[in-house]
Amino acid sequence: MKLRQRSIFTAVAAAALLVLASGRMALSDSLGATTPSSASAAVAAATSGCGKTPTLRSGAQTITTSGKNRSWILRIPDNYDNNRPYRLIFAYHWLNGTAQIVDSGGSDGSVWAYYGLKQLSNNSTIFIAPQGINNGWGNSNNEDLTFTDDVLRLVENDLCVDTTQRFAMGWSYGGAMSFAVACARPTVFRAVAVYSGAQLSGCNGGTQPVAYMGIHGTHDSVLNISLGRQLRDRFVSNNGCTPTNPREPSQGSLTHIITNYSGCRAGYPVVWAAFDGDHTPSPNDGSTSTSGARTWTSAEVWKFFTQFQSGTSPSPSPSASPSASPSASPSASPSPSASPSGGSGACRVSATVNAWNEGLTEQIAITNTGSSTVNGWSLTFTLPGGQTITNGWNATYSPSSGQVTARNMSYNGTIAPGSTTEIGFQATHTGNAAKPTAFALNGNPCTIV
Repeated sequence: MKLRQRSIFTAVAAAALLVLASGRMALSDSLGATTPSSASAAVAAATSGCGKTPTLRSGAQTITTSGKNRSWILRIPDNYDNNRPYRLIFAYHWLNGTAQIVDSGGSDGSVWAYYGLKQLSNNSTIFIAPQGINNGWGNSNNEDLTFTDDVLRLVENDLCVDTTQRFAMGWSYGGAMSFAVACARPTVFRAVAVYSGAQLSGCNGGTQPVAYMGIHGTHDSVLNISLGRQLRDRFVSNNGCTPTNPREPSQGSLTHIITNYSGCRAGYPVVWAAFDGDHTPSPNDGSTSTSGARTWTSAEVWKFFTQFQSGTSPSPSPSASPSASPSASPSASPSPSASPSGGSGACRVSATVNAWNEGLTEQIAITNTGSSTVNGWSLTFTLPGGQTITNGWNATYSPSSGQVTARNMSYNGTIAPGSTTEIGFQATHTGNAAKPTAFALNGNPCTIV
């Protein structure tokens, strides 16, 4: 995404001083999230929109909130089922950005829509791109937080949303707004991803745990990385993680390092991704250029969000020890469970490929069609020639080409009869973007649909 970093963000520092000088904002909580409670109290309730024929349609929307007419964009899955509760993601734009650019992906196109997550979602998620006042998120008189509340209420009254699967994300000023949401709505949003953020939109409350991922350039010339570390450390403390100073890449290395904090309260991980680069949400390893089509951030954030399973308690458990190693490989943390066992071996797999130029993503749904529970699994398949996995989510993948084995993570190793788990990966290709022709679960061939 060709972002005009210098011209767009010169005013951010001034905005930071203005907002920081104004002190902590008394943000409203029209969703009733002011009473502290653990996410374990959150139940995957069916919103009032479940079972209804929706009146909302994908596209531009307006709403009156805090006495103002505000705009936002909604994207509903193409195959929307009003009896299925969906994951929901708010994606906030940057200073002088727009909801339309977030929705379209800007110059990078659909591969970068909603910071690249829409393509990875494969019609599994409802997306919302709000429009800030004056193209920013000053949150004056709580208006941006109330705007978020009111849009969420409207959507959930009309569409079927999983109340334990709400997420927020954004870059720069949008990251600041996502941080404000984490502070003020800890029992509403399950997790947030903050790209190159700082405390510019306030932090009302900010004492409760929220799963948190921070991404920041080590030599960010607009919002210094120290500002991002401050946001991260608040949730290191709130989430009960073991404090540490994560290793970060050296300047000139053109790499990124991802650290999974240890000791965190179960279900409240903190992840820190530092990269050798400036102020951008789409860094590329090995290059000083930025590209939404080639960045590693999309897959990492998608992996972070989709690790959380729908249910009555947070999951997964935190990893046993700190991880501070380069994350360009498709392996992920937490570690996969031990050797597969259990289950009758009957399975069904559906795979969907979204391809562009020299890249693709593949979303794989694995269904246990047997009569007994699968406890620990590995899925084997052969990639077409020329395809190489560069990143993945909800499984570890080895090797990266040829005959690949995807193994479960610690939080999704159990597949009950009739249940489905979703995994996926991003890959490069040399012209053949086809999907595998055969899959086997724990050595047993699966039906392909």
